[in-house]
Amino acid sequence: MAEPSTHVIIQGLTTAGKQFRPSDWAERLSGVFSVLGRDHRLNYSPYVKPTSINGIRCVVVDRQLEQFDPRAFRFLMGFAKDNELQVLESDATPLS
Repeated sequence: MAEPSTHVIIQGLTTAGKQFRPSDWAERLSGVFSVLGRDHRLNYSPYVKPTSINGIRCVVVDRQLEQFDPRAFRFLMGFAKDNELQVLESDATPLS
């Protein structure tokens, strides 16, 4: 049996191939799971991070979130489904 993927990548492309708007959607979505640090800077969750892959804005979701906070994971997957975004599975953390 194959091991499950380690990350889910929500791409800023719809299933119709159109770019998702607004252009900062990945930062906004990841910001829901961020905290303000002592330095007054935004710190993204280690489980949900915005990035750019091949010029496409994406949110990388660590599959561990599904065990750690199932509701948060379902929220993210629901967001992708409701907005008809492309979702990919990955075994490696994508680089920007």
